[in-house]
Amino acid sequence: MAAKPIRLGVNVDHVATLRNARGGALPDPVRAAALAIEAGADGITAHLREDRRHIRDDDMHRLKARISKPLNFEMAATEPMLDVALAVRPHAACLVPEKRTERTTEGGLDVLGGHDRLRPFVSELTRGGVRVSLFVEPSAEAMEAARSIGAPVVELHAGAWAHARETGENGRAQHEFQRIKDAARKAHALGLECHAGHGIDYDMAREVAALAQVVELNIGHFLVAEAVFVGLGQAIREMRAAMDEGRRHAH
Repeated sequence: MAAKPIRLGVNVDHVATLRNARGGALPDPVRAAALAIEAGADGITAHLREDRRHIRDDDMHRLKARISKPLNFEMAATEPMLDVALAVRPHAACLVPEKRTERTTEGGLDVLGGHDRLRPFVSELTRGGVRVSLFVEPSAEAMEAARSIGAPVVELHAGAWAHARETGENGRAQHEFQRIKDAARKAHALGLECHAGHGIDYDMAREVAALAQVVELNIGHFLVAEAVFVGLGQAIREMRAAMDEGRRHAH
């Protein structure tokens, strides 16, 4: 298959984390979003958590009003979050699992066990003009369930692959990347648009961009961490270059 251009969504959550550690208004995630777009981001992602630990309601409204690229609203499948999403009207909403005790999103949605609970949220958001994606584990069963739920997009959870690489478990890393490859192929075969995210660094971006079925990466923490040393614009330009290099070898 001919590879579509691969998009980069930049998650600005942890710019807000830094702001909230001190209080006040700085650094502003909306300013970070504008800089990210200037540096080559194709869209902006932000996760409004129940406890508002980083992004806040006002951030979502300001992002929607001020950025020039699509806004992807990460959210738990709850009625309060649905109300906010329908008020903000982002380009897209990604339904993610959420636990108060977690530091970051741990694993994908239970799309098999939660099928009947998730389907109405997908329907309501779709009726509101919001394109819905589901953050899922890279498995054939999850791809089948996502299609049955009615979401047009899946985002593959790359966290297990990232963790195996970080801890030097090379065999495990190869296994986890193979799961991503297989899930991306399954998603494409089912007519689902396929994204990937969580824990992706430059080298991982280069590898996953070589999968023709993956059309978008959503990356946040790594870019904000790199920005401490090289600046946000430079980190995004390097990520964009890594993704484009990988895409030239897409298969």
